[in-house]
Amino acid sequence: MAIAMEASKLATDFPLVVAQEVPFGFTHYNQGFPGTITLQLETFIDLVSDVALSIHRNGFERVVLLNGHGGNHHPLKSIAAKLAEHDLFALAFSHWDLVPELRTWSERDTSIGHAGEWETSIQLHLRPHLVDRSRQVVETWVPSVDPAFAAFAVFPERQRETAQGVMGDPTVASAEMGAKYVAKASERLVELARAYRRQDVRRYRHAPSESPAT
Repeated sequence: MAIAMEASKLATDFPLVVAQEVPFGFTHYNQGFPGTITLQLETFIDLVSDVALSIHRNGFERVVLLNGHGGNHHPLKSIAAKLAEHDLFALAFSHWDLVPELRTWSERDTSIGHAGEWETSIQLHLRPHLVDRSRQVVETWVPSVDPAFAAFAVFPERQRETAQGVMGDPTVASAEMGAKYVAKASERLVELARAYRRQDVRRYRHAPSESPAT
């Protein structure tokens, strides 16, 4: 949400409207850790699709589905495909897709993991009062499936891979790194939105029928 809001401020040459964020997602594989709330896959897909289609019916021709949770990444691709069937050509991606540099900027973590270097840095920048550094835990994420097929395994049970749900090293996090990340992600989001705005609106169907366009 913070990245989208910052991008809306940077986009001075065209309107970039930020909708209310969806507070829940698809995270069944994290159940067992205190506080986990998940939607069923079908519920998540229907919820986000309905929100996007409602926005579309209000006259918005282009919608970006900006994600901040790993478990939503694949479902959002399916949502984008579903929206295309309703003549809404949406983009779906995660905010870390916008900042591949984080792998070289990092002190320890080369990806964004739960409560690791990058998530902690972002929180130190945005909401430092919510970060209790006396309770930091360093954990190495160890995949629980055979490396021979790990790339094809979807959503393994996370409790088998990390004791407390932490994925990375928060001790090296800093507000400065968080600010750097948010600034770059926001800048890249504006660039992407600007290019998206230049793209002609795609039409797949004849409104109001659901027959393929010819």
